[in-house]
Amino acid sequence: MLRLIIIAVLAIAVAGTGYWGYQEHQEKNAVLINAENNYQRAFHDLVYHVDLLHDKIGTTLAMSSKEQLSPSFAEVWRITSEAQNDVGQLPLTLLPFNKTEEFLTNIGDYTYQVAIRDLDKNPLSKDEFASLQTLYQKSGEIKSELRKVQSMVMNQNLRWMDVELALSAKDQPQDNGIIDGFKTVEKNVEGYEEADFGPTFTSMNKKDEDYSRLSGKTITKEEAKQVADRYLELEGNEKITITENGEGSKVGFYSLKIVDKNQVDTYMDIAKKGGTPIYIVQNKEAKKKNISLNEATEKARNFLKQNKYESLDLYESVEYNKLGVFTFVSNLDGVRIYPDAIKMKVSLETGEIVGFSAKDYLMAHHLREIPKPGISYEEATAKINDNVMIMEDRLAVITNDTGEEVLCYEFLGTINEDTYQIFINAENGREEKVEKLKNAEELYDL
Repeated sequence: MLRLIIIAVLAIAVAGTGYWGYQEHQEKNAVLINAENNYQRAFHDLVYHVDLLHDKIGTTLAMSSKEQLSPSFAEVWRITSEAQNDVGQLPLTLLPFNKTEEFLTNIGDYTYQVAIRDLDKNPLSKDEFASLQTLYQKSGEIKSELRKVQSMVMNQNLRWMDVELALSAKDQPQDNGIIDGFKTVEKNVEGYEEADFGPTFTSMNKKDEDYSRLSGKTITKEEAKQVADRYLELEGNEKITITENGEGSKVGFYSLKIVDKNQVDTYMDIAKKGGTPIYIVQNKEAKKKNISLNEATEKARNFLKQNKYESLDLYESVEYNKLGVFTFVSNLDGVRIYPDAIKMKVSLETGEIVGFSAKDYLMAHHLREIPKPGISYEEATAKINDNVMIMEDRLAVITNDTGEEVLCYEFLGTINEDTYQIFINAENGREEKVEKLKNAEELYDL
């Protein structure tokens, strides 16, 4: 009898295990099917959006009036954003596809800049029209290649899950029709240069790496060590490794890795011209809080003064993960210069400067002559939404969406519990920028 009971229990256990395995298999298949469906949808959406992008650029070529061109460029920008979103949903992280993504990004940036531009005062030039024709041709080639891949996927019932497996198998040959098709698309875009977008777009791209305003003599590696000593107050027993970067660029820099006796790493980039630090990052975690955010602010201010950064306003200060994070901007005769920004991190455990970035400041800072406002304060406030309660105001220089510095009336105002920063162009009254400032996050006890 006992034997029969044992057999019955084992049979039930085997059946249960089998059912559980079947359920697991079904659930796994459901997940795979769902993933495959999402990949297929994203891919076919990508083909559709690139097709639409090509047609819309072609339509734009036939337009001449501002009333038609601006909305058309805005539509091209929207479609490009959709195509980028589609690419982001495909399993292409291990497949070189960055040139195509960069191409889409550049189309989006370029068309957005033209869409917000006053085309009556600054119409499309012959070079820009030629660039549009090139964009039309190149987007047509990408469309054609993607259509070929789409046809192959549909005719041969190819699966995107196989692409993911092929890409993850690093040591195996990637023999897959979809992968080959996307490599062809990528190769097609490789010959396309950013300069094809025209001189306006090129200059706006290059501003991100423009340190041409730096002054002073070119320093040596030994002098770079002296700069590091002055900024970091080294003890003299640190191990310093220096590499020279920036060959072929207008402004090179030295990269320093500094390891102290406690094996704490500090990384520092110093511009060769003038010996000015671009950034400092210390790989040291703050474990407890010993000083307040206000005390950390003063330490940041003192660091800036010691290193001859004068006339800076504290724009933003937040506490994060036992660090004080600060942004300072220039102040010229009471006018805030937002492009001149320096960002810093101070440990709330030791009070040490653990992060410093002067990149924005070094690219933007120069002698400026602040113009007189073209409109009055009262005219500027009339442009503000009636629901906004103005709390603070000042004059400020910001960089607008076309990369130009403009003088604005800056207003800090509230609607209910939310705070907004509003910039009204001091020359023409245009609303240049509106930003909602972050509220303090609520803490939850878990």
